[in-house]
Amino acid sequence: MRYHNITKDDMLNGEGLRVVLWVAGCGHACPGCHNPVTWDAQGGIPFDQAAKNELFAELEKDYVSGATFSGGDPLFPVNRDTVGALCREIRRRFPKKTIWLYTGYQWEEIENLPFLDAVDVVVDGRFVQERADPQLHWRGSANQRLIDVRRSLTQRVPALLKENT
Repeated sequence: MRYHNITKDDMLNGEGLRVVLWVAGCGHACPGCHNPVTWDAQGGIPFDQAAKNELFAELEKDYVSGATFSGGDPLFPVNRDTVGALCREIRRRFPKKTIWLYTGYQWEEIENLPFLDAVDVVVDGRFVQERADPQLHWRGSANQRLIDVRRSLTQRVPALLKENT
């Protein structure tokens, strides 16, 4: 897997103060995307042990609420195995931290991925420029949903996150 950046002290991509891993690779090519530079799966730099150490060092800080995976698309096929393994390891090592994952796929397309039980919130759906709304919390367009993963997996239907805004 390749990535473009690890953002520290982020408050825009999930609840609380977060560390964000911006992965490379996305096949959705949404018009108006904020990060088209991340579409190329061969762009960015390799996600190596040093990058993993940087990500985990941030998660060790008490004031960091959790990790967010964005990009690009963390669920672009070349990213799934590495992102899945990272989600599982974060859940194991940092059980009190939350994991958010942004994807252009709909929940119904990804709900059976084996590592989703390690994720707290999935922000699903492609960015739709005509439905863009800067007033929305944690997403760019009104079609995107904040999926409470644990409730969704238990109920077997998409359960929306109750926002504390």
